Amino acid sequence: MNNPARIGTNGLDVRCGLGAPTLLIAGPCVIESEDLVVRVAEQLIGIADRVGMGLVFKASFDKANRTSVRSFRGPGLEKGCEVLARVRERFRVPVLTDVHETQQATRAADFVDVLQIPAFLARQTDLLAAAAATGKVVNVKKGQFMAPGDMRHAVTKLTDSGAENILLTERGSTFGYGMLVTDFRALPIMRETGAPVIFDATHSVQMPSAAGDKSGGQRAMALPLMRAAMAVGCDGLFLETHPDPDRALSDGPNMIPLDRLEPLLRVCQRIRQAIETEPTALTLK
Repeated sequence: MNNPARIGTNGLDVRCGLGAPTLLIAGPCVIESEDLVVRVAEQLIGIADRVGMGLVFKASFDKANRTSVRSFRGPGLEKGCEVLARVRERFRVPVLTDVHETQQATRAADFVDVLQIPAFLARQTDLLAAAAATGKVVNVKKGQFMAPGDMRHAVTKLTDSGAENILLTERGSTFGYGMLVTDFRALPIMRETGAPVIFDATHSVQMPSAAGDKSGGQRAMALPLMRAAMAVGCDGLFLETHPDPDRALSDGPNMIPLDRLEPLLRVCQRIRQAIETEPTALTLK
């Protein structure tokens, strides 16, 4: 398993992990339209460049685990992946999308650089094996119901199936009904697997199914959690952003307004710089 993980092919070269810049995985929750995706991608490229982060653009072609059957899910596999491929080609940026079934992993791999395993599916052996078999980078969201140490089993499933570039993402743990909490011990524990570790700032403030027929969220809490994750130590940030989150078709309450993002990332970069320049020899056993 590579650390740093190598992301991108055909001239795209983004790294995440040991010695690499902070990775930013960002984009809207779901592909609402190609115009929205293009506008967000273009702005994120400029932001990432100015703050000194590597960028992987993300958007989902299908939100398969929406609270209500009437909720917007996205354009579907074929159309959605074609949109992501055009973003990849136009802006020369690696792209990521979720996959929920083994067949989706195989097909999406023709279009994207990173296959993401949703948190609810982090234990699905066949899905992990199918994603690994594509040769693409695989990002596994830690299940809301899983102990961070149990993610070693997901890593083993992936490496035994041929994966070389793996990312693990912390996105909060279930705490009663409609609430998540973040145990920051998860970041160093998951790093012990040897894989780079990402902190998902916006899903960690999600309030699942708390708004009746959809999920709520506490957007204002995203920055405190981002700061804490950088201070504890992580290799990158995952977040969802939108020009107008309150009108977004999915996960609006926890998404960060696009025009507010850059200063938040600058704060995070300063924290990372501070901990990297401090002596690291002090450990407690």
